[in-house]
Amino acid sequence: MKDLGKRDVIATDTIPDLVMMNALDLSRAIRSKQVSSKQVMATYLDHIERTNIKVNAIVSLQNRDELLKQAAERDEQLARGEYRGWMHGFPHAVKDAAPTKGIRTTWGSPLLDTVPQADAIFVERLKNNGAIIIGKTNTPEFGMGSQTYNSVFGTTLNAYMQSKAAGGSSGGAAVSLALRMLPVADGSDMMGSLRNPAAFNNVIGFRPSYGRIPPGSGDELFLQQLTCVGPMGRSVADVAMLLAVMAGPDPAAPLSIEQDPARFAAPLGRDFKGTRLGWLGNLDGYLPMEPGVLELCKSSFKGFEAIGCTVEEARPDFPPEKMWDTWLTLRHWLLAGHYLALYNHPSKRERMKPEARWEVEGGLNLTALDVYKASVARSRWYEALGTLFESYDYLLLPSAQVFPFDAGIHWPKAIDGVTMDTYHRWMEVVVPGSLSGGPIISMPAGFNRDGLPMGVQIIGKNHADFAVLQLAYAYEQATNWVSKHLPPLIKGSGGLGSLS
Repeated sequence: MKDLGKRDVIATDTIPDLVMMNALDLSRAIRSKQVSSKQVMATYLDHIERTNIKVNAIVSLQNRDELLKQAAERDEQLARGEYRGWMHGFPHAVKDAAPTKGIRTTWGSPLLDTVPQADAIFVERLKNNGAIIIGKTNTPEFGMGSQTYNSVFGTTLNAYMQSKAAGGSSGGAAVSLALRMLPVADGSDMMGSLRNPAAFNNVIGFRPSYGRIPPGSGDELFLQQLTCVGPMGRSVADVAMLLAVMAGPDPAAPLSIEQDPARFAAPLGRDFKGTRLGWLGNLDGYLPMEPGVLELCKSSFKGFEAIGCTVEEARPDFPPEKMWDTWLTLRHWLLAGHYLALYNHPSKRERMKPEARWEVEGGLNLTALDVYKASVARSRWYEALGTLFESYDYLLLPSAQVFPFDAGIHWPKAIDGVTMDTYHRWMEVVVPGSLSGGPIISMPAGFNRDGLPMGVQIIGKNHADFAVLQLAYAYEQATNWVSKHLPPLIKGSGGLGSLS
C-alpha cells in the first residue's frame, strides 16, 4: 500500500474508501496493519481540506506535518506490539467546549479564547486510547442554543443542505461525522446538544446517564447535573465503543458512576419481542411542531415493530408547562453561576451574546427557595417517569420540533404559527429527557419531502445506558438510515472497496 503522507497523492473527486468506513472497521484495519495510521491521517486530512470549506465544521485544525508525525509514531508503536486501544491512530476533533491541552479552545467566544494547560478527563482518555487530536469541532458561543454560529469561527452548515442550520451545540461534531471527516465524535448535552444536531444531520447522538462520563474538574462539582458529555457516531456499535473509552469513574468527579465501562464494548444484539414503547409525541398537543415532524417520527414505529416492539400512546402524569418553568429556573441558575464573572465585567458583558446575558440576568433574579422548589418539581417529574416505566420499557419522543432551518437566522421565532418566547423554546421537546438524568439516544427517523433529516429520541431508565444502546442497535438494523442516505456532498463515493 502506498504511503499517503504527501498531499498530492490523492487526486480524485470520489470519496476515499478509508473515510467511508465505520469506526469499528477502521479500527480493525489499523490493528491488523491492513492500513497504516499515517495513511489514515493523510486520507482524512485531504478529505477535510476538500470538504470542511463547504460547511465550517472543524476549527483550529492542527499542523499537517505534526499530525502525520504523530500518526507515524502510532505505526511505530504498533510495530513494537504496543497497541493503545480501539482508537489507536484515529484522527479526532474535540468539541470546542472541552479543554484540550496545547490546542486552542474558545467555547465559541472571544472572551474565553485560550490554550489550556490540561485536557478534560474524557480527552485524556481518548489520547490514552490512541486517538490523535487534530483540532476542534465548532460550537455556538458558550454552547448556548441549538444553532452553531459564533463570532470566532462563524456558522457551521448542515451536512445535507448547506443553506440550513446544523443544529447544536454539537453541530460541528454532527456535520463532521455525516460528511465522514471524523470516524467518531464527542459532544455535550444540556438542552439537546447531542440529540438535536444528530437529528439534523442523520447521525447518532447519545446522552448518557449523568455521571457516566465524568464532566471534569471545575469550580463546582456537585450541582451541574443538567449537562452531560457523550459520544456520537454513524453506527450504534461505534457509539457504544466510544462510550467504553470515555466512560468510567474518576476521583475528580464525585458523582461519577462506579461501573466498569468495558461493558459497553460487549455485543449489542438482543431479542426485543414483546418490548413496550411509550410514545410521548407532542405531549398531548402541548408542544407545537413543524408540519411533518410528528408524521415522520411516527413512521419510525415500523422499524421498532419490525424487531418485535409495540408502540403505544403514553401520557405522563405531570403538567408540561411546569416542566418548562422548572427547566428555566434550573438553567438560569446554573448558567448564571458559570458566567457571572464575565457578566460582572462591564466591557465583557457587552461582548456576550444577548441570550447569554438574558440567562445570567434570569439567574440573578432567583432566590435560593426558587431553586429548591424547582429541584422538588424535577423530583416529581422523575417520579412520574418512574410510573411510566412501570408500563413501558422505553419512551419515545421526536428529537426536535422543527426541521433544519435557514442557517442565516439565529433561532426559529415561531413554530406552526406559535410564537417562541425565548431563544430556546423551540427546543422544548428535549427537556423531559434532560430533566430525567437518564440515558437518551437520538436515532435517525428519515427525511421530509425537502430531503431534510429528523430523529427520534429513545429514553431509558436511569443508568440503563446499555439497554438503550441495545434497542437503538436493533432499530438500526431494521432501518439503516445512515448508510442508505448519504449527504449529497459525498454521494460520489465509490463505496467500500479493497484497502489494498
